[in-house]
Amino acid sequence: MLVNCAAYQDGKKLAELKTDEISDYVSRPDCFVWVALREPGPGELAVMQHEFNLHELAVEDARHGHQRPKIEEYGESLFAVLQTVEIAKDPETPGELVVGELDIFVGANYVLSVRNRTERGFSDVRARCEREPELLRHGAAYVLYTLMDAVVDRYFPVLDALELELEQVEERIFAGQNNRAIIESLYKLKQKLMTLKHAAGPLLEATGKLYGGRVPHLCAGLQDYFRDVYDHLIRLNQSIDSLREMVTTAISVNLSLLTIAENEVTKRLAGYAALVAVPTMIAGIYGMNFKHMPELDWSLGYPMAIASMVVIDVWLFWRFRKARWL
Repeated sequence: MLVNCAAYQDGKKLAELKTDEISDYVSRPDCFVWVALREPGPGELAVMQHEFNLHELAVEDARHGHQRPKIEEYGESLFAVLQTVEIAKDPETPGELVVGELDIFVGANYVLSVRNRTERGFSDVRARCEREPELLRHGAAYVLYTLMDAVVDRYFPVLDALELELEQVEERIFAGQNNRAIIESLYKLKQKLMTLKHAAGPLLEATGKLYGGRVPHLCAGLQDYFRDVYDHLIRLNQSIDSLREMVTTAISVNLSLLTIAENEVTKRLAGYAALVAVPTMIAGIYGMNFKHMPELDWSLGYPMAIASMVVIDVWLFWRFRKARWL
């Protein structure tokens, strides 16, 4: 579906275009066309391939989707794949991450963005560019920067939500709710962090090619902007790694607390077993009914046996209580 199509010259919008008008503006050397598609069909991509002379391998990647984040050069043009990560708004899957894809074709006089499986659009990015005509004069490469910057900036609220989720789980751990559900929550959180890492990690390497070393001709003069995106990605990846370590630590702490709780139960059971074992031992000895046993005919034998049981059990209870076993 066509979301937007416009021509720009000297940092200002010239006109909103229809598909059949694109070729008239693309042929102009001093302007560029910015087209945005959402969930396009094969026919729409074929039309854009014809209008912008897109490389067939890049178009094939955009058509099939589910690509690893990357930036590739095809002659004088660039093809970028970025993964979008959003928190699901569906009440049936609260807190789950939804991974989408943004494919960007960039040439000297065109930008084509293809959005798939992404609810939130990039109209705010277009508005930002139109508010900054002095920067939009840099052409299509500046649009590539603003789209990449927007995608990366949208990772941070997701990371903040995952940090909050970890804090809530930690509160449950130290509130004594050490059970299977907490372990499952921590592992789900770790999977979400891996999802975010798979989106941001490969993009770090790809973005480095746009400001250091042999910079593509399209991006010449915008190295500082792409380095800013690279810096954000470094900070993001470091935060993800730190949070993953904290999740691993939380899992270890939860398992340790479970072990401590089980040891406490074991000590209590051992203490109560000892309290029962002493009377059982004494009763067992005097219940063997042998003919020649001491104190069998003693009138105070029974009270003394009971008294012995009580005294020993009271002493054991005091000792276990002092040792905090009971």
